[in-house]
Amino acid sequence: MTLLSATALNASLGSRKVLHDVSLSLEAGHLAALVGPNGAGKTTLLRALAGLIPSDGEVRIAGDALASLQLRERAKRFAYLPQGHMVHWPLPARDIVALGRYPHGATDPARLSPRDIEAVLRAMQAVDVIEFSDRRVTELSGGERSRVALARVLAVEAPVILADEPTASLDPRHQIDVMQKLRNVADTGVLVIVVTHDLGLAARFADHVLVLSDGRLAAQGAPDEALSENVLANVFRISAYRAEFQREAVIVPWADV
Repeated sequence: MTLLSATALNASLGSRKVLHDVSLSLEAGHLAALVGPNGAGKTTLLRALAGLIPSDGEVRIAGDALASLQLRERAKRFAYLPQGHMVHWPLPARDIVALGRYPHGATDPARLSPRDIEAVLRAMQAVDVIEFSDRRVTELSGGERSRVALARVLAVEAPVILADEPTASLDPRHQIDVMQKLRNVADTGVLVIVVTHDLGLAARFADHVLVLSDGRLAAQGAPDEALSENVLANVFRISAYRAEFQREAVIVPWADV
């Protein structure tokens, strides 16, 4: 059943048009990978879907027009993880995660309701950052901060998670770990949209792949269809090694074409 849809979505940054007539339909319980070359408009699309930037066209979530929703209601429906995970306040990691409860009325991390406390604990357990609870987030490594940032997103308990390159600063082990955790979240009924440059992770973990090129959807569908040889050649200008390991797809970018 469709949870999030966009019809003829257009968006501009300044005088430059970035998205051109993007239409999509995504289901609850799916992990969708959003891939494309640098400058394709992936971050702009995420932000437009959440109503964080002006756009033309229509976005609907659970049947409701995004434009009809108040800001707090939008914040409950979409949990957004931007690139970079920058944190400038020396707050304990637990308090950073608690910021995810702000859309639900929890404005002070020191005064959480029992429900908010449980949501924060579940989120921290899900990404294995309980051990960082009392540590200042500014003292954590980049990878550790990125996991705390992901926990903040999970604490929102939104039906849609938009994650912009959540594995970018992580070592291979934690890249796989984060994608597996997002896969697990999707399996609970949440729609997860992940921007990634790693086609191998997209092929392995996603139900649905969106390929964006010059602000237009060049392909979308199951990973084997959306990441076909023709798409990789035409959009990414590469060929790839393909295989299967432990019943999961393997794609390794191999050469330019």
